[in-house]
Amino acid sequence: MIPIRGFQGQTIAVFGLGRTGFSAANSLIAGGATVVVWDDSESARNLAEKNNFVIRDLRQKTAFNDVDLLISSPGIPHLYPHPNPVIANAHSIGVPVDNDIGLFFTSIVTEEWSSFDSSPKVIAVTGSNGKSTTASLIQHIMVSAGKNCQLAGNIGRGALDLNPPAEGDIIVLELASYQTELARVLAPDVAAFTNFSPDHLERHGGIGGYFGAKSRLFFQGGADRYVVGVDEVEGKYLSAQLSDMPYDDRVIRISVSENLIGNGWSVFLENGILYEYRKERKCASVELRDILNLPGIHNHQNACVAFAVARALRLSPKLIGNALRTFEGLPHRSQRIAEVNNIVFINDSKATNIDSAIKALGAFENIRWICGGLEKEGGLKALAGKTAAVCKAYVIGRNADQFALQLDVEAEICITMAKAVARAVEDAEPGDTVLLAPAAASFDQYDNFECRGEDFIAHVEQQLMRLFPE
Repeated sequence: MIPIRGFQGQTIAVFGLGRTGFSAANSLIAGGATVVVWDDSESARNLAEKNNFVIRDLRQKTAFNDVDLLISSPGIPHLYPHPNPVIANAHSIGVPVDNDIGLFFTSIVTEEWSSFDSSPKVIAVTGSNGKSTTASLIQHIMVSAGKNCQLAGNIGRGALDLNPPAEGDIIVLELASYQTELARVLAPDVAAFTNFSPDHLERHGGIGGYFGAKSRLFFQGGADRYVVGVDEVEGKYLSAQLSDMPYDDRVIRISVSENLIGNGWSVFLENGILYEYRKERKCASVELRDILNLPGIHNHQNACVAFAVARALRLSPKLIGNALRTFEGLPHRSQRIAEVNNIVFINDSKATNIDSAIKALGAFENIRWICGGLEKEGGLKALAGKTAAVCKAYVIGRNADQFALQLDVEAEICITMAKAVARAVEDAEPGDTVLLAPAAASFDQYDNFECRGEDFIAHVEQQLMRLFPE
């Protein structure tokens, strides 16, 4: 746990008692603050009471009379589509609002660091897609280099649940827009931006608000190095705004669509090979095409970002390249489940939006595509023309018929995962890939994308056991 400094004797309210809420409350108490908590869920409040937290109904007008700061959990809207009543209550009397990430950055640096020969480093990764894989890749590279490296944020542990870093340690944070939009302090040593595509638009009041939430990571604190994907106009803008001069090498530009050979520092992809250039000279290259756990151009982009971050911390290209080859991948993200009779089964349940699904469809050939779920804002128009590798779609979800009507490939309405997997296995031929890449949220049938992915895996295993009992 990282104790929160600077609030000793103050009263801090914590709203939202999920993982980050409890983590923030415990860290604040460890730092000497008086903490009151609230959650709209009665079961969450009961759990908090059992753990001896002080419950206060923050919806009441007088609830903030003695409160110095409100800490809000990331799932709670504070502006769009409209502020939660508790947030609005705090705003009405001028109580500042922060989150666990802001608390992390205010408290991570301690007096002990002044005695270190090598200070700990914090790496923060954001973007629309690939954040989890990229952050995990960075951690894997650091561990391969013999460094003590902890991973937290939007993946795994809460940031405040980490162990205080010792000399030379590394912390990698995956940060979603819900976290960067509210944190009052964002001060990593290296900040990375993977890519950008529309998502969470209602929460952020449109695409401009969504980009604004992401870009706060880069303009709020001032990192030593920036790693920026420039394949979209937003990344190009960000790169230019962060540079003090043309080709400022504090900014490492990343691309999987164009060669970035210039005066600056860049990492780009060409024909499946990663190249690093600096001051118009090639520094390194890494073959990515034969790394099975990083299939497709989207994973090659993740590898380019992770490579650049590691180079910013002065690791050797050879060490980084070797580490990329030993990365085992993440569950539900281009996860290779099985290969039987030259038929490959891939679980990409995390492909919850159109852009990530398109990238998954571009990574494989002869695809038996399992898709569908809770459709996101904007519909499926962007999929048109991106399904050339699809032999047939098997559509799941409560509104599978409406989803199927928008596809430009042959589609069978299955509704359930069990039927979709069974039909895909029946139709599959050697050389095919059975791919779960839903292009939709999971909440119409599952609690989350992880549950959806686990259901896919279970039905794949069931079908393979039926066909190949030995």
